[in-house]
Amino acid sequence: MQTDRRSAWCMALAALYLLTYSAAGLAQESPSTDISSAQTLTTIHNFNGTDGHLPFAALAQATDRNLYGTTYYGGAGGSGNVFKVSPTGTLKTAYSFCSERDCADGEYSYAVPVQGTDGNFYGTTYVGGANDQGTVFKLSPSGTLTTLHSFDGTDGAEPLAGLVQATNGSCYGTTYLGGSKGDGSVFKVTPNGTFTTLHSFCSQSGCADGKNPYAALILGTDGNLYGTTLEGGAHGDGTVFKITPSGTLTTLHSFCSRSGCADGEFPQTGLLQASDGNFYGTTILGGSYGNGTIFKMTPTGTLTTLYNVRSQSGCPDGNYLYAWLTQATDGNLYGIMDIGGANGYGTIFKITLSGTLTTLYSFCSQSGCTDGEYPGGALVQDTNGNLYGTTDDGGANGYGTVFSLSVGLGPFVVTLPTSGTVGAAVKILGTNLTGATSVRFNGTTAAFAVASSSEITTTVPAGATTGTVEVVTPRGTLSSNAPFRVTP
Repeated sequence: MQTDRRSAWCMALAALYLLTYSAAGLAQESPSTDISSAQTLTTIHNFNGTDGHLPFAALAQATDRNLYGTTYYGGAGGSGNVFKVSPTGTLKTAYSFCSERDCADGEYSYAVPVQGTDGNFYGTTYVGGANDQGTVFKLSPSGTLTTLHSFDGTDGAEPLAGLVQATNGSCYGTTYLGGSKGDGSVFKVTPNGTFTTLHSFCSQSGCADGKNPYAALILGTDGNLYGTTLEGGAHGDGTVFKITPSGTLTTLHSFCSRSGCADGEFPQTGLLQASDGNFYGTTILGGSYGNGTIFKMTPTGTLTTLYNVRSQSGCPDGNYLYAWLTQATDGNLYGIMDIGGANGYGTIFKITLSGTLTTLYSFCSQSGCTDGEYPGGALVQDTNGNLYGTTDDGGANGYGTVFSLSVGLGPFVVTLPTSGTVGAAVKILGTNLTGATSVRFNGTTAAFAVASSSEITTTVPAGATTGTVEVVTPRGTLSSNAPFRVTP
């Protein structure tokens, strides 16, 4: 087990003191029901160091049917890598960082790579690059890496989060440090590397706009970007903010605005905009027991605490909400807690939009922790219906794992991108798409071509309106996991 390395990493990010503090609280409620026996968790890959170690980031499904992720350590250069793994567990290294002199290509990534509409993958490294302050990179499907930007401190430094691609084709992200005030930034970068700093945090008196953004941005259905800062805001305990693609920032909520910090403290993770239009997120401290919260927030900033993490002996429902939430096709939210649970090594949970939480799996349930320890990255639902994720440690070799969890959900399709104008090109990702006979955008038929068993190419048809995309295949009709938004 690699707990010493893990502790060192946490201290480097000033997170360990938060974790230690959170473990001190005592709860008074009974633990959540553990129904792990009803779920099927399968370890599909065990890292061995040479192929990566400490996969902190989430996974992302790509058009080639593989899931892509990053490791912080390991790989050919010891400084982490980008990998791709099939849904059944065949793993290949797509790129090993620090392959160039002085690590000009970057090293150590916490971020999930996002596939752009051009087919390339975009991501960040925490340090390395020309100034050893981190990079933004583009990686081709064949494994050619291009450094799009090397941070120099004034424009940001040490990006912990990945990127999101907006409808204008540019990618947006955050840095944990740097910028004009030294407390992090929001930036935009085009696919050819044109870089713009949109906002430097702590620009307002008392850091009312927040500081030190830890998590990635998301693109809201209104076309704006939404995110969190770990600290700062009106009370010093973090914020939720909205920023326009041109850089106008609005603070929607400052945490610890209620007596006893009942609304939570330190939102380390990013947001999810669910099917009901509201945003969902987590804090790692605060709430009724001091151990963090799961919250819902309206687009205008009204926050409701859905769940208070409990810290009973052994943390039966888990502790430390390290990763963002994922909404699956059943409408429920799924997530991980990095520690705690029945065995102390983290959990997978499900929570309804109304706040009922169920623990689905507690790690280290197998002899020798061959199922992994300390789940790190957020869960992703593959188009085969299963959930996929990673653990930082444990597994057969002690270097972490990739796992799948079956919760009884069926296959579906995903659109890339999730919005566009009439005539815009769209890729549809799925499983067993060969032989498809129809594609419909909210009932409007579209012309299409089957590129592979996992990809269909199409365009938004005239007359299409916002709604579900359906693909008729010989095995049945597959629906998109989220409505496709037809823009003007």
